[in-house]
Amino acid sequence: MASSNSYKLRCSIPGHEMDVRGLASASFPEGAFVSVSRDRTGRVWVPNSSPDKSFTEVHCMSGHSNFVSCVCVIAPNDTYPHGLIATGGNDNNICVFALDRPQPLYTLQGHKNTVCTLSSGKFGTLLSGSWDTTAKVWLNEKCMMTLQGHTAAVWAVIILPEQGLMLSGSADKTIKLWKAGRCEKTFTGHEDCVRGLAVISSTEFLSCSNDTSIRRWQVTGECVQVYYSHTNYIYSIAVFPNSQDFVSTGEDRTLRIWRQGECCQTIRLPVQSVWCCCILPNGDVAVGASDGVIRVFTEAEDRVAAAEDLQAFEDELSKATIDPKTGDLGDIKMEDLPGREHLDEPGNCDGQTRLIKDGQKVEAYQWSVSDSRWQKIGDVVGGSNQQTSKNVTYEGKEYDYVFTIDVNEGGPSLKLPYNVAEDPWLTAHNFLQKNDLSPMFLDQVANFIIENTKGHVVGPAQPEGGDPFTGGARYIPGSADDGQTFGADPFTGGGRYIPGSNPNPGAPLGGADPFTGKGAYSAGSAQKMPTNIYFPKLDSVTFEQANSSQIIAKLKELNSEAPPEQKLSDDVVENLERLLLSVCGSNSSQPPPTIQQIDVLWKASHWPEDIVFPVLDILRLAVRHPQVNKSLCGEAEGVQLCNHLLKLMRPESRPANQMLALRTLCNCFSSGPGRALLMAQRDTVLSRAVDLAAVRNKNVHVALATLVLNYASCLHSQPDLEAKAQCLSVASRALETVQDREAVFRLLVALGTTVASDEMARDLARSLGVGSQISKYSAVSDPSKVGECCRLVMKELH
Repeated sequence: MASSNSYKLRCSIPGHEMDVRGLASASFPEGAFVSVSRDRTGRVWVPNSSPDKSFTEVHCMSGHSNFVSCVCVIAPNDTYPHGLIATGGNDNNICVFALDRPQPLYTLQGHKNTVCTLSSGKFGTLLSGSWDTTAKVWLNEKCMMTLQGHTAAVWAVIILPEQGLMLSGSADKTIKLWKAGRCEKTFTGHEDCVRGLAVISSTEFLSCSNDTSIRRWQVTGECVQVYYSHTNYIYSIAVFPNSQDFVSTGEDRTLRIWRQGECCQTIRLPVQSVWCCCILPNGDVAVGASDGVIRVFTEAEDRVAAAEDLQAFEDELSKATIDPKTGDLGDIKMEDLPGREHLDEPGNCDGQTRLIKDGQKVEAYQWSVSDSRWQKIGDVVGGSNQQTSKNVTYEGKEYDYVFTIDVNEGGPSLKLPYNVAEDPWLTAHNFLQKNDLSPMFLDQVANFIIENTKGHVVGPAQPEGGDPFTGGARYIPGSADDGQTFGADPFTGGGRYIPGSNPNPGAPLGGADPFTGKGAYSAGSAQKMPTNIYFPKLDSVTFEQANSSQIIAKLKELNSEAPPEQKLSDDVVENLERLLLSVCGSNSSQPPPTIQQIDVLWKASHWPEDIVFPVLDILRLAVRHPQVNKSLCGEAEGVQLCNHLLKLMRPESRPANQMLALRTLCNCFSSGPGRALLMAQRDTVLSRAVDLAAVRNKNVHVALATLVLNYASCLHSQPDLEAKAQCLSVASRALETVQDREAVFRLLVALGTTVASDEMARDLARSLGVGSQISKYSAVSDPSKVGECCRLVMKELH
């Protein structure tokens, strides 16, 4: 197929009644694409058979109660072989459609403001961004994760093809890289809102911004190139299949084609804003604009529009009006402009603009390399001295109007500058944002502007109720971290007690449990058994090992050296000793713990943090007893217990306290009240616990991994996908840091337990890149259970 090496109009599609805000290439039918608009609809377009170069609407989708802001296509699967279409709107919802019905299959609710960007990944994963400053990860009809960290609207999101990485771009001028729900890196460099993101490869991406620049980034954080050509906000960007060339659109009314890092072609459109673009499978480029028209451009000569259609497009462009205040044309001094004879001189590059004076008019022309001629792109309004003289100066800039707004009775008045070429909804939004005012006043301020300018606009009128958020302020152009050995007694001396130590030197550290205790499986036995002996793990893992005499001896030693105001009474120490014997004694004749002893234990657990660890060890052992578990983990008491342990788990706390608090939480799973408490407090507990993965202490890591495993065990038979997503996220994040093989093993078992017999959990784990993350453990042979378990988890994910 012949190519002209430059893009020309293929067709104009006037299907929508208002701005076209999003475009996406569809999976089906062949060559189709989807558009969404402020007219509250989405539409599917398919190419007409030759010789007609245009497209026909084959499907119209409705379901939003307000403007539709964005669209993406979810890849085909066994249930939906033609894929699904997801749309986000100003009603805060995401609607998901099939191609055979006009109403949504389901609606995703959870965002608290406009959903303005969507991206789909493998296995049905959907990523959304919103004006509410968050991004959300969805799987089918459930929100799996909420990504929090931006301080302004999230304008752009993409899912990278490998490694489970996600990106979000925001009006706070930053881009954030997310893995398993956690922000791994923040990219800074843009000087205004980040409006679009596009994937180059699994390790590189592009971003565009209101600062008129496009940046090329590596996921490691480096900005490797900055591209300039646009003269105003850049709204969208799309990459060609060669992963090098790309296209971009913006507020300067242009579509720009970039080849080998250079803008090789500029196509101006007869509109105010070119909102969106997408690249079709055949290399054609579709763009959506503020006039509600979709235009498709092609470099294939046999798909270029007929001569009369090209002329009509050029005539429409020549009749456009351009406001010099947008900055697209630079400063205009009419007396200095040349006459029409200036058009006899050729331009220097494609897209170059030239202004000429024709009587009392100023006309703008653009050089077209492919046609070797100057093409009129509009008449410049406001270019005369008469117009300029009417402007009002505010903060060093000229405006058509500067209003005085009284927002608080008796309070100071505020100034609101406005140019008639601007969108009143954008100006109202910027005014509210600049002055930290509630967005509830948006309609009131915008309507005030419209009323007081008597509807005066330049160029095509913008639909009432337009999108207010087009950007920020507009302008143009093995040991602990402290070095101590884990569990080191702050008091030296012979016979020192170390929390969690094992009286049997030959036994594994951490106590006997199903993973490290006597009778543990061996590589030989595992290979012979036909079933998976590692997961799903359906019962909880607890920390049982104790040396009661050493615990009490250390308690008494610390108490004797404590300041008078911190000393425990002899009666308290005696109650703690009796309680310890009752929960650890092998003699069944031991009396059960009393209410008084449990109350003494709870109060003593608030001893100063530098000496509390022997009491925490008693607490760790005591919560395994049904009576203590019921008393301390009840509804009211349980929340207090969780809060107390979470306080001890702060990243800056002593490693001994962190480890014992984690072990206490693990042991709470041994009885019904404790399980109920920890399931109710899951989000808070796991959110705090995962931060301890950064503590360089293997025993803290083993306790953390065991806590995640216990949650996975409780959730295995439950349909709570959001809870399972958190388990996957915490396990994945912990595996980034944890090195101790026992901790790694327990995290692998937690992953296996979470995804076993749950297809949606498996899909989410795949989308998070869990398989590639754990693959390095498949060859581990010491201990052999790590490699064996890893291979079984990977088998589940494939």
